[in-house]
Amino acid sequence: MSSEKTRSAFGGVLTKADGLPIANPVKAATPQNRRRPLFYRFLACYALLYSLFVAMKAIQGFGPHSLFNEDNPKGHFKKPLMGEAAEKYFLEVPNEESCIQASRQYTAEPHPAGSDRDLQTAKDFLTLLQNELDIKTPSETPIFPAGSLKSRHATLMIPKAHAPYAWIDTYYPVMNTPLERNLQTLDADGKVLWEADLEEHAEPEDPEAHKYSDSVPTFHGLSKGADVSGKLIYANYGLVEDYDALVGQGVNLTGAIVLTRYGGNFRGIKVQKAQELGAAGVLIYSDVRDDGTVTIENGYKPYPHGPARNPKAVQRGSVQFLSMYPGDPTTPGTPAYENATRTEGLNKPQIPSLPISQENGEKLLKLAKDGWNGTVRLNNQVDEKVMPIWNTMAIIPGYIKDEVVMLGNHRDAWVMGAADPTSGTASIHETIRGLGALLKKGWKPLRSILIASWDAEEYGLIGSTEWGEDFTEFVDKYVVAYLNLDGAASGSRFQVGASPSLAHLVYGAALAVPHPTEEGKNLWDATHDTGKYFGDMQDVNIRLNAEAVAVHEASLNARDNLGVGVLGSGSDFTIFLQRIGVASMNHGFTSTMTDAVYHYHSVYDSERWEEMYADPGFYRHVAVAKHLGLVTLRLTGSIVLPLNTTHYAYELESYLDKVEDQAIAHSTDVNVDLSPLRNSIHSLQAASQALDYEKFVSERELKKILKKWHKKGSKLRKLRRKARKAYCKMLKKVFGKECHHHSKELSPKIQQEEDSQSQETDADAHVQVDLHSEDTRRLHPRSHPHSQRGENRKERSEMIHGFALHSGFEAPFQSPYSDEHTCGKPLNRPHFPMPKIYKAIKRVRAVNQKLIAFERGFISEDGLPSREWYKHLGVAPGRWLGYGATTLPALTESITLDKNSTLAKYEAERLRRLVDKLVETIRV
Repeated sequence: MSSEKTRSAFGGVLTKADGLPIANPVKAATPQNRRRPLFYRFLACYALLYSLFVAMKAIQGFGPHSLFNEDNPKGHFKKPLMGEAAEKYFLEVPNEESCIQASRQYTAEPHPAGSDRDLQTAKDFLTLLQNELDIKTPSETPIFPAGSLKSRHATLMIPKAHAPYAWIDTYYPVMNTPLERNLQTLDADGKVLWEADLEEHAEPEDPEAHKYSDSVPTFHGLSKGADVSGKLIYANYGLVEDYDALVGQGVNLTGAIVLTRYGGNFRGIKVQKAQELGAAGVLIYSDVRDDGTVTIENGYKPYPHGPARNPKAVQRGSVQFLSMYPGDPTTPGTPAYENATRTEGLNKPQIPSLPISQENGEKLLKLAKDGWNGTVRLNNQVDEKVMPIWNTMAIIPGYIKDEVVMLGNHRDAWVMGAADPTSGTASIHETIRGLGALLKKGWKPLRSILIASWDAEEYGLIGSTEWGEDFTEFVDKYVVAYLNLDGAASGSRFQVGASPSLAHLVYGAALAVPHPTEEGKNLWDATHDTGKYFGDMQDVNIRLNAEAVAVHEASLNARDNLGVGVLGSGSDFTIFLQRIGVASMNHGFTSTMTDAVYHYHSVYDSERWEEMYADPGFYRHVAVAKHLGLVTLRLTGSIVLPLNTTHYAYELESYLDKVEDQAIAHSTDVNVDLSPLRNSIHSLQAASQALDYEKFVSERELKKILKKWHKKGSKLRKLRRKARKAYCKMLKKVFGKECHHHSKELSPKIQQEEDSQSQETDADAHVQVDLHSEDTRRLHPRSHPHSQRGENRKERSEMIHGFALHSGFEAPFQSPYSDEHTCGKPLNRPHFPMPKIYKAIKRVRAVNQKLIAFERGFISEDGLPSREWYKHLGVAPGRWLGYGATTLPALTESITLDKNSTLAKYEAERLRRLVDKLVETIRV
């Protein structure tokens, strides 16, 4: 009956109308009992609810910001992509079709540094970063003059970044463009006998090359403008040994026009040595003898009809004196701002030079060998001026904000540059897509990632050098490693050069990437690959030029016992490794003597050649993108940095062995005792082995604490689920209401706090992206000491969170300093081992700082003799090599080049002191 009533267990009276079941109804004894106040009934319910609330709070399970937040009513987590899962997901992203489209976009037109098209490619790369990294596009393109507050804050605010952002820095170096050029042979009366055609005249079978064959005249970047004449002298490769041989034969180079062939050393070194010997000018040509088996003589047609060299192709390029210093010639050691104070520039030639084709080179070579006594006129007029260049940059913040891994590739090309640099640009395009896909999956790197698209590399590593000189202190303080891409695919053989501390990392990553063209093999197997063009003869060696083979093999011999090459110079890693001491890597596929001839810096370095001969299908491009991504993920995701200092320490001893061997080979009278240096290297090896053990123990202890903490948290979650289940059951029984999950239905107060915090976070992110604000001082607001402590607690909290996730635990962690609702005040969480966790992290961080400091330890502020810009005493570009590396350069060259015992003793002692200091730096 609707009027039926019963007494509750708490003395109140319930009815069916109350919506609750009535058990064993009995007639009330007295009318007074039927009308007891409802107050007692509600008091009892609230007492029960409060008891459950207190119980749940006691196990840290109530509310939306517990130690282990729930993403669904069952309390299960969607595991973030970390470690091997992140690597696997990343490897699925780069693909050939996307890579080809990127390549075609950048090679559509010539884009030399400083041109309008160059600026457009900088903007295109900025758009890529904004789209893939989910960066909000500002109303005005973020292009900032180098040295401006906005430019400086864009880099200097990286350690405070909470969201990705991107921008473009504009620097103002001195560069040149060609005006008038002539190459003639003259008789004794000055009459022109022959005039060279200096254009490439590309054939219509390659439509882009044909269209743009005269858009960028053949010339040398940073060459001297002058009109000179002189006798013709052939100097082979223009190596220092070649010039020494001529001098030894009594040949006088004063006033001569020197003819050299490409190869063996950097083209600027050929000009530098000729200038030193008094030459009037230099001509550099491409010689078919360096093309291996792929020649017309061996039955191959010239490009665009076949894989052999087009005889009209010309190799442009810079003739900067790279071994002295790279970058803007007029601002050595300082950034090239628009209003910079400039010098004359000591790293550019004072005599003119021109690049010429195989066809023209062979004509002059025949004259030189026939003993022709006529005169050669070399006229090279250039327009030298300050020009703008544009570096495009982006940051992906990590959990640890004061450790940054850099990725870089240059974007400018002499013409279209399909192989150099666009194959690298297309590969890093795919790496960025992979990182962006991970970000969209909730991944966040443990360390921050800084991406750079450099400009004006072709003129002499200018974009990267000027940025590095601008932010030397930032790089020294924060950058862990620099990973470089130049040309990613110009042939069949995979090559890697790296600091010895990175050797095992790059090797291991290559083992994890499938071979681009052969089933059942990996990328490292491609380090032994060769091309497919062996000629129409049984024994290819009879058609190979022995000298060319020796020069080619010399570059392959400069490797460690893993097969990783030693870095000299010639690309954008130079300032990071050689001047600041940042462990660096450079990698990509290069051509061999049986590959289709690579028309380096020619109009024939075109999209058609790239797709037809260098990498049909772009499988090598994608393999390089994957390798770069894996190295990046492992550097940014490892608890202890994967830098092998012990391998480095033992490589140092092999470098010292090489010094002793070279001293014997050069038959010098230099007498220097190297045993103290060797003993110091042995001490470094021992210290590094002790550091290896500390690496192992510190990571093990951190993971042990995290595992214990995680296990306890898992038990609490189970208890919470039981308590919540009981709470929800009671709520439904007492009030007839469903129990909503807190992430979908927050209390009004908490929801208001969430909205407020969200607005603050959005504002924070806006600060990172909106760099156009006139008042950039707001990027460095004054903080109250308590506010600063709260910020530090947030950073530590985020760091702990990151270490836990990247240690492989399924559930995210939070410290007792909740980012959202505690304002930096510690919560009452007795299960949270704060002292232990901070001590363990501090221990790991100390190890990582020692690992980073290892490469820095070879930097000497005095620099190398006669070229002080280079400061690394472990490795540098050879004084007369440019591209190639010389290990222990100051010591080696004091013996082999200077042949000076006093200097050799000084350099051995200087290096010994540096090694001893490094021993103390990494000692544990």
